[in-house]
Amino acid sequence: MKLLLADDHDLVRDSVAAYLRNEGFEEVITSASVDQTIEILQADSAFDLILLDYQMPGMNGLKGLEQLLSDYPGVPIAIISGAASAEVARRAIECGAVGFVPKSLPAKSIAGAVHIMVSGTVFAPFEFMSQKEAKPETGLTSRETEVLRGLCEGKANKEIALDLGLSEVTIKLHVRTLGRKLEARNRTHAAMIAREMGWFD
Repeated sequence: MKLLLADDHDLVRDSVAAYLRNEGFEEVITSASVDQTIEILQADSAFDLILLDYQMPGMNGLKGLEQLLSDYPGVPIAIISGAASAEVARRAIECGAVGFVPKSLPAKSIAGAVHIMVSGTVFAPFEFMSQKEAKPETGLTSRETEVLRGLCEGKANKEIALDLGLSEVTIKLHVRTLGRKLEARNRTHAAMIAREMGWFD
């Protein structure tokens, strides 16, 4: 059985891959980004299952999943995530993913989920999928929240500044603070985190 585990968190990726190998999965290939995953698939797309991290570089929400499903329609792909909501999981499955695997599952359960998906059955843990969505405390000031909303709407700093009656320099400072508070790599990642958490639904 041949798996591809794509996750940019080294510790998580290596730990899960090692456990799956110990559980009898003969070949577990790993990658750290969508681009690297595509390179691997271009060379050899004969995988029984791909586990794709939702927040990995290049994913851009579910667009990375949609691209891979379109380019490699014969390869089963599942989403694995430690932060995505049940709504994200539902959308992923609607897009064509064969399952959603929360990273909070015990390693043995993750291995069991892989077996289920490889056999052709969609995996989505009932307890996770049935949880009620709650608006979380963001830990952001009202002004930071307004700026983040602008980022989610795809607005440039200048547009956000005009909307809020602030200088562009001030908006840049808020964006920098948002990156630190959300542990986001850039403004696009910050917006993706906000959408994933359902802050502006």
